[in-house]
Amino acid sequence: MKRETSRSYTLGELAERLDARLVGDADLRVDGLSTLADAGPTDLAFLANRAYLKYLAATRAGAVLVHPAHGESCPCPRLELDNPYLGYAKLSRLFDPLVNQALRGVHATAVVAPGARLGERVEIGAHCVIEDGADIADDCVIGAGSFIGADTTVGRGSRLHANVTLYHGVIVGDRAILHSGCVIGGDGFGFAHDGKQWEKIAQLGGVVLGEDVEVGSCSSIDRGALGDTLIGNGVKIDSQVQIAHNVQIGDHSALAGCVGIAGSTKVGRHCLLGGGVGLSGHLTLADGVQVTGMSLVTNSILEPGVYSSGTGSMSNSQWRKNAVRFKQLDEIAKRLTRLERDIRDS
Repeated sequence: MKRETSRSYTLGELAERLDARLVGDADLRVDGLSTLADAGPTDLAFLANRAYLKYLAATRAGAVLVHPAHGESCPCPRLELDNPYLGYAKLSRLFDPLVNQALRGVHATAVVAPGARLGERVEIGAHCVIEDGADIADDCVIGAGSFIGADTTVGRGSRLHANVTLYHGVIVGDRAILHSGCVIGGDGFGFAHDGKQWEKIAQLGGVVLGEDVEVGSCSSIDRGALGDTLIGNGVKIDSQVQIAHNVQIGDHSALAGCVGIAGSTKVGRHCLLGGGVGLSGHLTLADGVQVTGMSLVTNSILEPGVYSSGTGSMSNSQWRKNAVRFKQLDEIAKRLTRLERDIRDS
């Protein structure tokens, strides 16, 4: 669904923003982004995947973002650049109604403690609670129903969507985006067993999010037991992700949905964790590690590269046969070792 926007830009303005090569009328105005198939005369479309090249010739778009290799096939004005998808990402924020809406100040139903500090141009939504010692920097938006605990800091230009919870003593860097339902700074899963029952371990650390971090809806980042849980600059965390106490994630890593990371594990910079990946506790992943979806990592990975575990999908009848073989692997390996030894000795 295309959302109405009051903003429009000339192709010349957009070309300058992207440092793109403009072919066509620089004064042509566009007021939205769309796909090649759905675009109309006032839309800017983009071609970033060859699978959609078949839609280019018939597009009704006013202009298209394309790679130079496909420029001659474009039937309308175009912006040529080597990475059209990156260009689309940069321009998308120009048409985002949330980014461009006017700030509305502090809602009458919000509860802001006298000891909290609010910067300039801050919006606090309906029924928010801001506790003593909280520090919200300039240009922040705190969505309706959100809670910011005592002595928590929210960096400049950050946006908390509705119903975000920041516990006490959390530090959120500049330009963070925290989506609805995410919880930052809840207790880590720390208990000691006395033989009969569990004794809770107070979680005395905090959580520190770097700059330009995004956390998806209903994700949870636990506070440290003693030191802090650390999320580096530019880290992107999808929805329904669980990050346990004292985990460290390096700059510009990305975690897809339903990733689970156990306590005190260290993930390097520029790592990619696919959906449903599980990392055991007290591990180290080197910089540049990519783990494919649904993999379980139980040992440290000390070299960059792509790693996988588990088996791909197959028919249930075939899986049952293979499951029987899995149970026999140890005995098969022992028999093979004996056979090789007998061959060498013969």
